Amino acid sequence: MRAILAPLKAGAWVLDLGSGRGSFPDSLTAASVVRLDLDATGKNAVRADAARLPFREAIFDAVIANHSFEHFKELSLVLSEVGRVLKPGGAIFSSVPDASTWSDRVYRWLGRGGGHVNAFVDPMDLAGKITAATGRPLSGMQVLHSGWTILNRRNMAKVQRRLWLLGGGYEWTLQSGTYVFRWLDSLTGSRLSIYGWAYYFGTTAELDLTEISNVCIRCGAGNSAQWLTARAMVKRFLLWRYYRCPGCSAVNLFF
Repeated sequence: MRAILAPLKAGAWVLDLGSGRGSFPDSLTAASVVRLDLDATGKNAVRADAARLPFREAIFDAVIANHSFEHFKELSLVLSEVGRVLKPGGAIFSSVPDASTWSDRVYRWLGRGGGHVNAFVDPMDLAGKITAATGRPLSGMQVLHSGWTILNRRNMAKVQRRLWLLGGGYEWTLQSGTYVFRWLDSLTGSRLSIYGWAYYFGTTAELDLTEISNVCIRCGAGNSAQWLTARAMVKRFLLWRYYRCPGCSAVNLFF
């Protein structure tokens, strides 16, 4: 997402699609950002249906659909609208969950569906649909790992009783669980720590598509092992290595 947003200059326009209060901070880009959602609130918020965008053609330099395509009932119409409002040469970022993973199944079980109406299990099938509807070629794709932030009781207005079946949502249980899942994945090729995919369309920006396995258990921010190590953020306690998330300061076991 940063690779698409950072090069945009003042005067450019970005559509944050299905974003609620926003799926990224304004500080990531010099462009003007429109936050669109049926329940959008806050700065530059537009309440509208993503399948019927209230904008003229070719107005946006980039469209960000960060964990939103899985929520749209009329996905084909949404994709057509994205292609209509995007400028020639404009770029798209999208991220979606893999419905076949344990992470997404737990999310839907805990949230009684979680608002997901589209189940994506084939990454290239979705990529093909986006390209066909928008005319933007796939520039790159990245596998996303989970920090299990959906289970963090700090992120819940009300703790559900069923959360106790998954460790209670305490950060020490999430620290242990995410580490064990990463370790099992590396040894056995299982996909216990996988969340979904990120897609980049129509961008000429240099993309770093390395899988990032260090994902914060509180805010969900991902940082590469190399980045954390180079900045001396990785510490040791007995047999364990850990780091504090640069975004929210939560303690995470380092993998």
